[in-house]
Formats: sequence, C-alpha cells, structure tokens
Amino acid sequence: MRPVQVLAMIMAGGKGERLMPLTAVRTKPAIPFGGKYRIVDFVLSNMLNSGITANYVLVQYRSQSLIEHLRESWRIAGRIKNHFITVVPPQMRAREGWYEGTADAVYHNLNLIADFRPDVVAVFGADHIYRMDVSQMIQFHQDCGAEVTVAALPLPIEQGSRFGIIEVDRQDRMIGFEEKPARPKSMPGQTDLALSSMGNYIFNAAFLSRILERNSDRGGGHDFGRNIIPELIERDKVYVYDFLRNEVPGLRSYEERGYWRDVGTPEAYWQANMDLLGQAPPFDLRNSEWPILSGGCDGPMASVVHTRVDDSMIGEGSHVVEADIRRSVIGRGVHIEPGAVLDECVIMDEVHIGSKSRLCRVIADRFSSIPAESDIGFRESPQPPGCHVSPTGLVIIPRDTKVPMNLMQSVS
Repeated sequence: MRPVQVLAMIMAGGKGERLMPLTAVRTKPAIPFGGKYRIVDFVLSNMLNSGITANYVLVQYRSQSLIEHLRESWRIAGRIKNHFITVVPPQMRAREGWYEGTADAVYHNLNLIADFRPDVVAVFGADHIYRMDVSQMIQFHQDCGAEVTVAALPLPIEQGSRFGIIEVDRQDRMIGFEEKPARPKSMPGQTDLALSSMGNYIFNAAFLSRILERNSDRGGGHDFGRNIIPELIERDKVYVYDFLRNEVPGLRSYEERGYWRDVGTPEAYWQANMDLLGQAPPFDLRNSEWPILSGGCDGPMASVVHTRVDDSMIGEGSHVVEADIRRSVIGRGVHIEPGAVLDECVIMDEVHIGSKSRLCRVIADRFSSIPAESDIGFRESPQPPGCHVSPTGLVIIPRDTKVPMNLMQSVS
C-alpha cells in the first residue's frame, strides 16, 4: 500500500500582540525559548520526528528574524524529493493585502497543495510548546474516515470559559463548538473535563481545497477555528482527536501527560520556561527519543567561576563569575559579572549583567544590558525606564535595551 502523502502548512504569521515587547521586533514563533530554541522549533521537531518532511512555513508580520532562524537552523532540503522546510511569505496571488485568518492564509497558497498533491494536509500553529506524534493523529483521521480532524486537549471544566470548547459524541465526532463559553460542555462520561481546541488540524487535501474555494468570496472571518470548522459540523465528517491519547516515546513518569502550553502572555511564557527546570520538570527537554531540534552554537562551553547555581540552565558561550543563580534559564553568550544575583529569570542570548545586580522574575531579551548594582523585579525597585512590567510584576527588558545606571541602582 502506498504510504500516505502528508504536506504540513505551518501557521507562523501572527502578531503576538499579547507578548509585547518580546514581539516588537519579531513574530511570536521566533521568540527565543529555553535558552537555545525558538518557539517554532517545537512544531517543526514534532513534524520531523513524526516522519513528516514536507513543510511550508507561512509567515507574515515581522518575519525576518524567523526567516533567518529557519535558514540557519533548518536546512534539511537537498536532493531527496519531498524533504524541505520552505518559508512562504504572502504571495498575494488571490488578492492584495495581508492574510485575514488561518484559512485565508492556506487559501492564498492552494497552488502549493495542488503542486505537491498530498493525500492529507496538516495545518498546525507555530506558537505552542509541546511534543506530539502527528502520525498518530493522521492514523486516527484515516481510521474514522474523517474529512477534518481537530486536535483537542481535555482540561478542567472550570477553566473552559477561557478557551474554545468542542462538544463531541461518544464516537469522537464533533457536534458543537463555543468560543469561551460561560458554561462549557463536558466530555462524554467525564463531567469534570472539557475539550479545548489546540488549533491543529488534519484535512483531506481535496476537501480542504473545496471548502476554501467555497469560503473565499464570503464576508466575515476566514479562520479555521472560529469560522470554517463550526460550519462543517452539520454536513461533513469532522472528528476530534484527544491529545491525551498521543504516545510520545521517551517521556519520563514525572512529566505532565499531554503537556501543551500556549505561551501567548508574558506570564505563560515565563512559566513554560520555569517548567523546564528541576530534577523532575513537567516538560523535560532531555529526551533523545523525541528531540527538540534547533541551530547549533559555535561558541565554547559555558564557563562558570566561583558561582552558586541551583535549578537552572546555562547556554553555550556564557561566562558567569561569582554569581548566585536560582531557578533561571540563561541563554547563549551571556555575561554575568561578580556579585550578581538572579532568581527565577529568563535571560536570552548575549545579555550583559553588571556586578552586584539583583534580578527577580526578569525576562531580558537579546543584546540587552543591565548596569552594575541594578535592582530589578523587587517590590521596592523603581520601574525600569523603557521596560514593561506585567500585571503580576514580571519585568520584561526589550531587545537591545541599555538600562540606565543612575535610575536603576539598588535602593539603600
């Protein structure tokens, strides 16, 4: 039997406005994560580990950083047919202007699907942290005889009002959808759980092309989750894949089953980084059977001199002297001078932290600089000029920011 031909369309064009200022200079999938990765690395790693080697990455807003990362870190194309990760900017083949939703983005690139001639198309987002064997979802899709399959994550029903909630029957067929309902519908036989859409879809290729052509001239929204799929429920075969059924090799017993995070706010982004830390992290990156891939680093190993480090990760090429670091994720090429204290921080590449600085719950974007004796992230600290303070007190220092010395000295 001929193997199923799969084409992945990766949605990587969103603005990510809730993650400002981290998205001021880049799209959300290009944001550094976990010391050495970009958020987009997770969906691409899932695709390759699942045996899906034909991937188009659809970009739009502030895409240059993402394009450069894909060019440098994801060069899998060669002489082997159907092995590629290709960036697709807006081609404006159908009309002028930006994409108007996920369905519109795929519609503008139907020519790519026609040329590749796949059996199924995987339409996945590029801005979530998770591991998933996509081939299992495709097998479920085929076993059900589905035309569309939606990935969904069970969550406590009291959290359902914050998400798009799917209603299914006992055969996993989708029979309803509500966006952030006041009273979420529960799963069959599990009154304490609701099914939240993950924004990941499997389509039969011919069916996808047909519904997008049909939708192209209508007014209103052109988004799969909000507009297209809810309208298909009555007449088409739309099934729901429970993410908790997915079996990824190499997971440890202490990891959270079905770990999936939409890192769409500073708090969610920071917490997902913290979830990587400790002896038994909820999401353990040390999985050789399902590796998260990214670009390499030409710098030396991290150098740590007379430093106390606990529950932390430190990237290649970083140089740390006489510091105290607890529960922090330190990127590559970071310089931390003597006497600095870091607690629950996310420090991206090439950041400089001056001597005797104290940082608590700080996210420092790439190439930023913090002067000696700074005091950032504590209740008594002044608000850093040019920086963002979240509702929970997280301090985000934007890319290339040089924090002024005279305003950030420690409170005596």
